[in-house]
Amino acid sequence: MIEIYLFIHPLCSESLASEKRILQMIQTEHKKVQFKFLPLLNLQSFQQYLQDHHLEAIGIHERNRLFEASYSAALDYKAMQLQGKKKGRAFLLKLQEKICIQNASYSDSLVDGIVTKIGGDLSMFRADRSSAIVHDSFISDQETAKEMKVCKNTSAVVFNYACDRDFGVLIEEEPTSEILHELFKTNEKTCFDTYVETGQIKPPKLNDYCLRLIEN
Repeated sequence: MIEIYLFIHPLCSESLASEKRILQMIQTEHKKVQFKFLPLLNLQSFQQYLQDHHLEAIGIHERNRLFEASYSAALDYKAMQLQGKKKGRAFLLKLQEKICIQNASYSDSLVDGIVTKIGGDLSMFRADRSSAIVHDSFISDQETAKEMKVCKNTSAVVFNYACDRDFGVLIEEEPTSEILHELFKTNEKTCFDTYVETGQIKPPKLNDYCLRLIEN
């Protein structure tokens, strides 16, 4: 079995692209793959978001507005997950598409419309959204990121239990299909395994990535 943790910003186009890439890969893989999309939102990751989108020069009020929208979207996603992982994932993708691609502004009415469109229970969503369960689930995601030494969006941690590798691999960049295919291999040694065993310079496929071992 392969397990993927993808740490995302809930309103980021790069995160949306990585989510879609992973979902597409899973459909073509003949292996059992479990995956989780976890919102990562703290001062460091938010500063990274501003830098990546060239927003460092915006004023304090706009920064606060963006942070509040990001935090609210993360809680919305966690609340929708209580109606099932598929519903949560459908909500996240639709919200990101509306904001990142269609340039919609985050609002309660936008969120309510998406919940309804994907077939969610709006009254249940509203009740869950203000619950301690949702807040605690968000905090748990931040703790998971800290334990895995994840500091950036969009980072991924991949555990491949179908091979002899007894560690996970942290990819501190957007995970491309190429690097994921390499880490999904089970019956043959990958270029990453060779790098770990020999300590040699990373081969070309891995040169552009900051890769670290994560204990299971």
